[in-house]
Amino acid sequence: MKTIAIGADDAAYAFRDVIVAYLQESGINVADYSSDKRQGSTVYPDVAHAVAMSIKQGEHDRGILICGTGIGMSIVANKVPGIRAAQCHDTFSAERARKSNNAQIITLGARVIGTELGKKILQAWLAAEYEGGGSAPKVERIDYYEHQHARD
Repeated sequence: MKTIAIGADDAAYAFRDVIVAYLQESGINVADYSSDKRQGSTVYPDVAHAVAMSIKQGEHDRGILICGTGIGMSIVANKVPGIRAAQCHDTFSAERARKSNNAQIITLGARVIGTELGKKILQAWLAAEYEGGGSAPKVERIDYYEHQHARD
């Protein structure tokens, strides 16, 4: 794995700091796209878009987006063609997001889960790889619908 792109808004700076330290202690390189504290919460769409584009362009292997709930970041990242972002608040969903849906980005809610659970969720997501198999036709169908509506 090259690097993980991470992005957080003002609702998740402390959570992000714990996660970045955890990833670095695990030997993972991290590129931080988080908003500047002075910018406030209105820029979370810019943060999510920057991380998603960095994945799409091959600059990073996977991405982690953290805001208050994980919802807004997920919505924005999923607007980028070719990107699959999954909001996960448990380890099973995180594992399946990779194995079944080939999600390159995971989104977490700093106001929904604690940092220890966040680490476990990320551990499950990072350890999982896309299996294809019975899920491949479903992911292909997602891609088909995406291409029907994409402009770039």
